[in-house]
Amino acid sequence: MNNKKQAITIKGTKDGLTFIIDETSSLELIMKELETKLSSKVVDQDQPMVKVNIDLGNRYLSNEMKEELLEIVRNKQNLVINEITSNVLTKEEAQEWYEELEISTITRIVRAGQKLHVKGDLLLIGDVNPGGSVSATGNVYILGRLNGIAHAGIDGNQEAIIAAAYMNPTQLRISGFLSRSPDFETEGLFMECAYVDQKTEQILIDRLQTLTTIRPGLGSIERRMING
Repeated sequence: MNNKKQAITIKGTKDGLTFIIDETSSLELIMKELETKLSSKVVDQDQPMVKVNIDLGNRYLSNEMKEELLEIVRNKQNLVINEITSNVLTKEEAQEWYEELEISTITRIVRAGQKLHVKGDLLLIGDVNPGGSVSATGNVYILGRLNGIAHAGIDGNQEAIIAAAYMNPTQLRISGFLSRSPDFETEGLFMECAYVDQKTEQILIDRLQTLTTIRPGLGSIERRMING
């Protein structure tokens, strides 16, 4: 019986092929085994293009190493790379991921003509006056009066929300969705929030308490705002 560990395991899925790379094998062995396996009949040559996903597991490959791997697969005429996935983040990717999750707490008044933008979530302790604008790649929380413009999920996050103690905006934006000032008088007594309703594809405004059902994955910030 041959118990030798394989450097590459090829699995067929409904979307194509997945190449699972053994994270303990040397790169030299991986390249050699990939060449050997692809030289055999992985798929029939008369089949249409087959998508290939490469799973690196807990292995990091430089761009040059990835290119070597891709070149071997590309030489197989009816195989095309769909994506390469890895559980390992580069330092730059980790920093970017951290920034996207970070909550920036700022205490100030955003006056007419002023713009405030942050990566991640924005927690503004203060007002946004008419003509003022705030935006974030994540959620926007305003512990004050929103009388200006607020844009959440600016990079395309449709799950982002906008919450304010007093919601009376001149314009709301969430991802690519736009809502102008509501044609009704806001109560101004309860924390309110704006979110994208996927069924109607519109921005809706409701009491913040509704977020527990609309966005069940709430964080501590939203819970503290709801509970006062």
